[in-house]
Amino acid sequence: MWRNHDRFESGYLSQFEGYYVSGDGGYLDEQGYLFIMGRVDDVINVAGHRLSTGEMEEIVGGHPAIAECAVVGVHDDLKGQLPLGLVVLKDGVKVDSHDLESELVGKVRSEIGAVACFKHALVVDRLPKTRSGKILRRVIRQIADGESYTVPSTIDDPASLSEIEKALHTN
Repeated sequence: MWRNHDRFESGYLSQFEGYYVSGDGGYLDEQGYLFIMGRVDDVINVAGHRLSTGEMEEIVGGHPAIAECAVVGVHDDLKGQLPLGLVVLKDGVKVDSHDLESELVGKVRSEIGAVACFKHALVVDRLPKTRSGKILRRVIRQIADGESYTVPSTIDDPASLSEIEKALHTN
């Protein structure tokens, strides 16, 4: 893009008149707050199928009990990767986590199909984020895969990572 104004315009300014395309996906809630969910080009490879984690997050996040969520691809010996959902409940919501997981699996299956192989959604108290509010999906994936990871210097609350570790390894 450097010194190529035409490419910059065609890549970022021409898709939607008057808007800049950042490559981030998000939504406006009922009160008008903007939530950035993640990159629209975040994909995982499930048995040779390239699937959008953002699309799965949109489906999962649309459940009335869910305040926010993240879907990451975790290692699987047979399929390469499998989607794993982490969900935060809205304040005051009490649901059985197994019933919620079944509902979410059913929603993803009906809207994307069985090819998504979405089978796990864990309820957590909060998601690890940067100070600017971006969810640390790579670190979540590393924790889920049992890989070593570095705590990013931009993390808002490092204790959130140990909470994710505990949730992943007790379920």
